[in-house]
Amino acid sequence: MTTGKPVRRIAIIGTGAIGASWTALFLAKGLEVIATDIAPDAEASLRRFVQAAWPALERLGLSPGASQSNLRFTADMPTAVRAGDFVQENGPERIDFKRKLYRELDELLPPDVIIASSSSGLTMSEIQSACRLHPERCVIGHPFNPPHLVPLVEIVGGTLTSEATIQRAAAFYTALGKQTVRLRKEVPGHVANRLQAALAREVYYLVAEDVVSVADVDKALSWGPGLRWGIMGNVMLNHLGGGAGGIEHFFDQFTGPMTAWWKVLGSPELTPEVRRKLIDGLHAEVGTRTVSDLEAQRDEILLGLLELRARHEAPAAASQKADRAA
Repeated sequence: MTTGKPVRRIAIIGTGAIGASWTALFLAKGLEVIATDIAPDAEASLRRFVQAAWPALERLGLSPGASQSNLRFTADMPTAVRAGDFVQENGPERIDFKRKLYRELDELLPPDVIIASSSSGLTMSEIQSACRLHPERCVIGHPFNPPHLVPLVEIVGGTLTSEATIQRAAAFYTALGKQTVRLRKEVPGHVANRLQAALAREVYYLVAEDVVSVADVDKALSWGPGLRWGIMGNVMLNHLGGGAGGIEHFFDQFTGPMTAWWKVLGSPELTPEVRRKLIDGLHAEVGTRTVSDLEAQRDEILLGLLELRARHEAPAAASQKADRAA
């Protein structure tokens, strides 16, 4: 595979929640987007989403050339992808659909065009197995919802993905301001969703066993560890939890209690009764707030956190650069 030409135009396949959010981000970064989707009213829905997301993106800072007018739409997938320098695919999570699509993309596109999938669960090895020409340019570029605000992108290669593709994809996403995580091997659900799944299992267990209400388990997370996780990751927080002795002291002090808790963590079944308990508890917590109300609250607080982190991390990055130069 060649190093590829500079990426200026993104082809978006699938303009549901994830594809629309990616579109808004790419436009905000000064890129051109040509999007495709066969769903009825897909173009109008996409443009509404981008327009609604634009004030938040302006607040975070638009790149030179950023404009909603850089969006084109066509229902014809081959036309869309032939115009792209980079493909971000957001189709249904069905392996039969993905294999058929990637076989077609592989035949349509020049070999230096990366095909990145937003798939949250399927592996690239499964997907790229249908590509007969250039499977090495296929990679997972899994965002965290909503991609136009949350910086995380998980990069996962398949068995046939080249190192050059992984490096190019990482460089592309990083240049957009994304925080990239590279998985060294494929696992179902990648990393972030597996972490969420592990936590969700215990949340559902505690509610199912009547240890705590839905409202209180949500409060315990969002006003306790969730606040810290918005600043630092688990292992770094373990380091701080050890005080002056750091992570070494943390393990000396807490290995026993922590591993004892592991042995009694729950494995709930989402029976109709447990699901009803969670649903009823959630609606009691929500009250009269709509999904739109909750999304607006989430995004406003998220924007504040992103702005706060940016203010604190810029001096830290400059200090690290100075230390390396010394």
